[in-house]
Amino acid sequence: MPVRPRQEPPIRIAMWSGPRNISTAMMRSFGARADTAVIDEPFYAAYLVQTGLVHPMREEVIASQPNGWRDVVAGLLGRVPGDKPIWYQKHMTHHMVPAFGREWIGAVRNAFLIRDPAAVLASYVAKRGEVTLADIGIVQQRELFEQEADRLGRAPPVVEGADVLAEPGRVLARLCAALGIAYDEAMLRWPVGRRESDGVWAPAWYDAVERSTGFDRPAPREAATLGGELQRIAEAARPHYEALAPHKI
Repeated sequence: MPVRPRQEPPIRIAMWSGPRNISTAMMRSFGARADTAVIDEPFYAAYLVQTGLVHPMREEVIASQPNGWRDVVAGLLGRVPGDKPIWYQKHMTHHMVPAFGREWIGAVRNAFLIRDPAAVLASYVAKRGEVTLADIGIVQQRELFEQEADRLGRAPPVVEGADVLAEPGRVLARLCAALGIAYDEAMLRWPVGRRESDGVWAPAWYDAVERSTGFDRPAPREAATLGGELQRIAEAARPHYEALAPHKI
């Protein structure tokens, strides 16, 4: 009998971002590859159930995904949709509350998408009026980064959203190299519209990305003007952002 060639295990990529970055555009970019499946914020429902927080479309989100973190993890480490060789997993760092186990993270290839916290906050309050330091996930992002750096013995890849917008081909090529996959120019363009892989919450958050066909040029960098409590949150977040920023690829 002929011997079947040994099938390589799939490559699972976890991209860890806070909200109001270019995380959905990055998911579009990887989803434009023929060899890659994507999943959108798989811990969102479990996070809402665990915290009791009220978010737009809360009940729809909870009904659309597993509600227990162990069930989410089992899915993420299980069969890849479409049996694709690469599975890109878009994660929000603030979804990883202390009650959720993190040991599984060592079984995937991790990368970190960062943005200046003042810019995150200015964008966040335009979509959701109230915000706390925990809501933007920067503390959790640093924790996850340091956990992975300790496991690897080196810094995992870090990319800044503004850098991707400014030079998408260059930055994505470097990111792919750091993740051990080939760069594909298909990552630079994608069809307009919604995807079956988009979370059920897309109508509340994805209006801009649904109109996009690629990475927009970055807007001129201006310091976000924040007042009162938002400024306090930005100052508390900054040391965590600055801990990751020196490791940008």
